[in-house]
Amino acid sequence: MPIRLPLIVLVGVLLLSACAGHQKHSPQSPLSQRIDDARVFGDGQTSPTAQVDDRYTIPEPPLDARGQIDVDMDTPLTAAEKKALGAPLDFEFVLDIQETKDVERFFRYFTHDIRDRFEIWLKRSEPFLPEVRDVFAEYGLPHDLIYLPFLESGYNPMAYSRAGAGGMWQFMPRTGESFGMTFDWWIDQRRCPRLSTHAAAAYLSQLYKIFDDWYLALAAYNAGQGRIARAMQRSGTDNYFDLASIDNLLANETRHYVPKFMAILKIIQNLEELGFDPIDWNNGHRLAEIEIMGGTDLVALTSSSGMDWDTFRQLNPSFRRQVSPPGKKVTIFVPEEKQTAVVAYLKKPGSVPFNGFQRYQVRRGDTWSALASRFDTPVDVLKRINNRTNNTLRIGESVMVPASATAVAAASQSVGTSATQELASQRANHIVQSGDTLWRLSRQHGVTVQTLAQANGISERSTLRVGQRLYIPQVGRAGTRTAATNVVQYRVQNGDTLWRIAQRFGVTTNNLVAWNRLPRNGLIRPGDNLKIYVTR
Repeated sequence: MPIRLPLIVLVGVLLLSACAGHQKHSPQSPLSQRIDDARVFGDGQTSPTAQVDDRYTIPEPPLDARGQIDVDMDTPLTAAEKKALGAPLDFEFVLDIQETKDVERFFRYFTHDIRDRFEIWLKRSEPFLPEVRDVFAEYGLPHDLIYLPFLESGYNPMAYSRAGAGGMWQFMPRTGESFGMTFDWWIDQRRCPRLSTHAAAAYLSQLYKIFDDWYLALAAYNAGQGRIARAMQRSGTDNYFDLASIDNLLANETRHYVPKFMAILKIIQNLEELGFDPIDWNNGHRLAEIEIMGGTDLVALTSSSGMDWDTFRQLNPSFRRQVSPPGKKVTIFVPEEKQTAVVAYLKKPGSVPFNGFQRYQVRRGDTWSALASRFDTPVDVLKRINNRTNNTLRIGESVMVPASATAVAAASQSVGTSATQELASQRANHIVQSGDTLWRLSRQHGVTVQTLAQANGISERSTLRVGQRLYIPQVGRAGTRTAATNVVQYRVQNGDTLWRIAQRFGVTTNNLVAWNRLPRNGLIRPGDNLKIYVTR
């Protein structure tokens, strides 16, 4: 059940808990009961780490030999910074001298060391904050928790951690699924801002109900409630700061989680005094929510409705393909002014040409011709529905294939009656700029001139026009990064197997072998670095 405590009562509970001091509880305390409650839910979360693209990175701060964040503490703070750092918060924790220093270290880190990145996070949060605020108010959660994604992902719905957590709330696949979010080849609903926000509110409510303490609830959100429960059992204490002070009991990120969050709150509540632009609370999206059938051509939908693909993707980041998951209805979000056009498109008979399609994993010996024969589908239809123009297939990769004769007919009618130029125009992902040539674009995107020309129905010697719309297809060569791919660097941990890593990131073991040129037996060792291409 959602927790609906008045904020003043909630703060009072926190203050009373903290003011009791860092005392160990006796064996008769409710500690053991809370440990048992926590174990029911297992280890769901994990700490977020950096995403490769610098614009979206939550950089890991340097640590000294004692595990403290290594920042310049000698430069005096300005008067405004001292005032902001000492300002009280609605969601207040009581900290001792050492913990206050930890808050100051992160305060300096965010306002000095990575200030430009923090500014990006602030601007990126604006479209989401109004709805997150309303959802958390509905669950009766403290208002300040709406800023937790600054700590988790920099408010980036597309963020992935090295451990496989996804979305702006950084849910692990298993935890996301336990809160009703689908994660598969077609869709990753952890990246849906609305669904993940409701899930985060429910999860935080659940954690607070388990631990009856916001210090521990936040630590459990970072590390997993099972890990915090085991730490409590090993130490015999239910005080977060006691747990954090014991060497090797909690990971550094978990020990720093509350001080880091406090630093973010102090910055956000004093933005203008610190020289940041204030948050624009009127910058939220006005969206219409529309249910669509499985197998809907999302690119054709956006084109027919006067939207560009990038805008649709920003509003619907959960889709991993340009087709909605066949066989199931899903919800899309579009600008209110586009609702009529989208509904009109969905009424057309050909709006769901890929319903009845399924995912197929390429095996040894497969070719486009062999697949065409096996699924009784023309080669050109198979290649077009998979946005492919070359003849390369990689063992272990996945492609869309029809599951029935009806699906074959619908897809053939959809793509067979369109000229290559029209199809390329619908799926255009590049606008020609001054100086662009086929050769230059081929070098930039790692494709051949022949592939670019064939994909767009033009000659290899064609002169491009400024403003011309081109489709730059994905590349069949293993390991090539495309515009729709996110590269994650993953360090192999004790107990990891290729299968577990593949499941965590929604790829295949064959993908991992090909991308990293591993031996055929797939042998990996703790400490190995793997390159993983995650579809965005």
